[in-house]
Amino acid sequence: MESVDGVRIAARHGADRVELCGALSDGGLTPSFALQELAAIRAGTTEVHALIRPRPGDFRYSKDEISVMVRDIRGADRAGVTGMVVGALGSDGLLDMAACEEFIDAAEDKPVTLHRAIDVCASPQRVLDQAIELGFKRVLTSGGQRSALAGAPVIKALVEQAAGRIEIMACGGVRASNALQVIEATGVSDIHAGVRAPVRGDADGAVSFAGVGVPEGFDRFETDADGVAALCSVIRG
Repeated sequence: MESVDGVRIAARHGADRVELCGALSDGGLTPSFALQELAAIRAGTTEVHALIRPRPGDFRYSKDEISVMVRDIRGADRAGVTGMVVGALGSDGLLDMAACEEFIDAAEDKPVTLHRAIDVCASPQRVLDQAIELGFKRVLTSGGQRSALAGAPVIKALVEQAAGRIEIMACGGVRASNALQVIEATGVSDIHAGVRAPVRGDADGAVSFAGVGVPEGFDRFETDADGVAALCSVIRG
């Protein structure tokens, strides 16, 4: 979710948690403090987990970028979110253990999810062991593929490897139409979906500020309330 309205929609339909971020067209970046604060207020009993990602691109960060991320985690804590979603890789393609330890320490007692850095790492199995060692609460993964169904064999293997020591959450193209299939194929208990739809804007002229990837004639993406309702209904049913 990248708006308070999206969080409100998810909460209304009974989502257990939302990942809050900005700039989804760039794969998601750290949301503003104000967005986190208001989302936490509007979420009710739905958990709000803030993505901590300072820029688009890979997950190999400089010392300054890591410092920014630590400060953003502390800011997210002050904003009142439930937890954080973060990660960093080292030059060996595995977790940057020192950076991730800093992230978890900065979050204090709030749960921290390892994001999809695991999907571009050198060894998902070794990274999972590192995540368990560091104390991550869960791992978000598509099994290294563009969709959870394509990556289902890897996700299932990670679930078996985790053996209850850490939660594995499947993502990637999850919708109401395939959610149960994803759960059955992977053995996960949690799924993650970005259910969005394009909306039309008022701009009409030579200059456009439409979001990246938005279909021609539309302005931006917003949370698809019907899609969220359908997904939650399938899971709850």
